[in-house]
Parts: sequence; C-alpha cells; structure tokens
Amino acid sequence: MVTSLIVFLFGFSKQRNKQRKIHKITLDFKDENRMFITPESVNKLLILNSDTLTSIGKETLVLKEMEKRLLENPMIKAAEVYVTIDGVLGVKLEQRNPIARVKGSPDFYLDEDGKKMPMSSVHSARVPIISGLNEKYFLEVTHLMNEISKDEFMKEYVVGMDVDSNGEIKLIVRKNNFKVLFGKSEDIENKFQKFKAFYKLTKQDSLLESYGLVNLKFANQVVATKWKANGE
Repeated sequence: MVTSLIVFLFGFSKQRNKQRKIHKITLDFKDENRMFITPESVNKLLILNSDTLTSIGKETLVLKEMEKRLLENPMIKAAEVYVTIDGVLGVKLEQRNPIARVKGSPDFYLDEDGKKMPMSSVHSARVPIISGLNEKYFLEVTHLMNEISKDEFMKEYVVGMDVDSNGEIKLIVRKNNFKVLFGKSEDIENKFQKFKAFYKLTKQDSLLESYGLVNLKFANQVVATKWKANGE
C-alpha cells in the first residue's frame, strides 16, 4: 500500500511538472562583449510556430531540436538548451570566434577552426584583413593566425596578410610600409623570433622605413631589401 502511494505521488508530480508552463527564458552567452547574434534572433530560433514560447507547456518542448536549430545559425559554435523544474528555459551559447576578415565577394570572416563565418550586422570584429586567400589554404592560414593571436608582439604588429596562388604568405605590419615575406605556414616560431630580432635592431637604428621587403623564408637569417631611390 505504501509503495503504491509513493508511485502514485511520483507519477502525479511528474505529470504536473510536464504540464507546467515555461514562464521565463534565460540566455547565457559565453562572450557577451562580442555579440554577433542578438537575443531576439536567438528567441526566434527557439520558436517553431506563432505561439509565444512562454505559453508552450514543457511537454511540447523538444530540446535537441532547439539545439539543432541554434547550431544551424552560422554565428553559433555551441549550444545547450535545458528546462529547470520551476519552468525556466535556459540557453547557453558559444559564438564562433573570427580571427581574420577575408576580402571577397562578399567579405567574410575566417574563424578559429578554419571555417567561413559570415559578416554580422550586429558587431564588427577588429581582426587582421586577408586578401587573395583560396579555400584550400584555409587551415594553413588559420594555424598561422592562431599562433599570431597567442604572441603579444605579433598580435600587436600584424594587421593583415596577402596570400598568393601557391599559399605563400606576406604579412602586412602596423605603421610601416614594408611587407614581411613569411612563406608557407611552417617553422612559425623560428620565423617569429627572426622578425622580432630584425624589428628590434632596425628600430633602434631608425632604419625601419628604409626597407620595402623583409624575407623570413631562409634558414637562420633575415634577408631585407631596401627601397630604391625612387621609392620602388
């Protein structure tokens, strides 16, 4: 008899919990300082029909389907949707992280995973600009960009890249007219160290502006070409 009563009460409580209405939605963005998608857009992705979300009983909510719709949005990297026992629909979101803006028709971002990410009408990311990038070199360029972002000096001075048809990379640096011929996205740390040593030495001697090209492709040396008298 006692066992039957416990089962009845459990089933009654479970049924009441199912029928309880959603009365609140909470959105938790991992990085709220860079909003590439608005809370209003997220809410629209959560709703299947014209009913407001707060009028839908919890038994009608299919959380995995909601997560799937959220993940189909090109601004969202990860999503978790859950319902609390007191009728709150919670959504945890991680936005994709752009590391570069690629010039194209139209322009787009390259994210930290080497994937295309569309421009956002909500927020513009301050990231280096890349020109000439072919899709087959996305992963190589992404690897280099991620390494640059982890190096304080390189992150400060590199503002863009030119990538040719063979995947050879030229870095564009801040406040200077020369370009840095980096070559392929390999031996990265060694090339960083060579560039830092060159920059420090020539800056001390006030020679930076006399160079047009700095070549880091050769082992254990930096080959720097000065501007000609006519500025070429």
